[in-house]
Amino acid sequence: MNSISDHDNTDSSEPGFSITATDILEYLFCPRFTYFENVLDIPERQENRFKVQKGREIHEQVRKRNPEYLRKKQGVKDKKSDVYLACKNIRGVVDEILFFDDNTAAPLDYKYAEYKERTFKNHKFQLVFYGKLIQEHFQVQVNKGFLIYTRSSNKLVEVNITEKMYSDLDEIIKKLMKVILMGIYPEPTKYNARCSDCCYRNICEQVI
Repeated sequence: MNSISDHDNTDSSEPGFSITATDILEYLFCPRFTYFENVLDIPERQENRFKVQKGREIHEQVRKRNPEYLRKKQGVKDKKSDVYLACKNIRGVVDEILFFDDNTAAPLDYKYAEYKERTFKNHKFQLVFYGKLIQEHFQVQVNKGFLIYTRSSNKLVEVNITEKMYSDLDEIIKKLMKVILMGIYPEPTKYNARCSDCCYRNICEQVI
């Protein structure tokens, strides 16, 4: 079996190929999720997953509610909602982009989830991903992002975004693209508990 580290000559600039925030979330959930969906072309069938459906409903509600509301306590002077951005080999739709008095910006993302007193890695890197898109498109600094947990009374959580996190994201993108473009069968997640919530659990030999 090949491992991701076996190859380091992937051309990440291949035309017509781009990575979404969902791709990042799925890769962080388990690299084999990326392989089954994108290399073997086995559909994920998200429509059967309650949380995915509910999350989409929340996003639709957000787009229709208080479109002019600004989070002035956070120093927001302007915002854009439901924004599609693309640059180089990445693309995505940001729930909200907040622009601040100090000429910086930040992504805000709504999560159909409860806040567990900590922010999970996949949620953080989704914000980093959006931050990278915002920086490229608007030419502004993005050093933080926000998450709203709709199942915890719309709790607002601020997440710092560092240069190291941007660097780590670049490595994640590089490894993800190696799986897809080179057909590498990656090692699975080290968290076996995730297998029970994986739509590919019946075809992955990792499942116990």
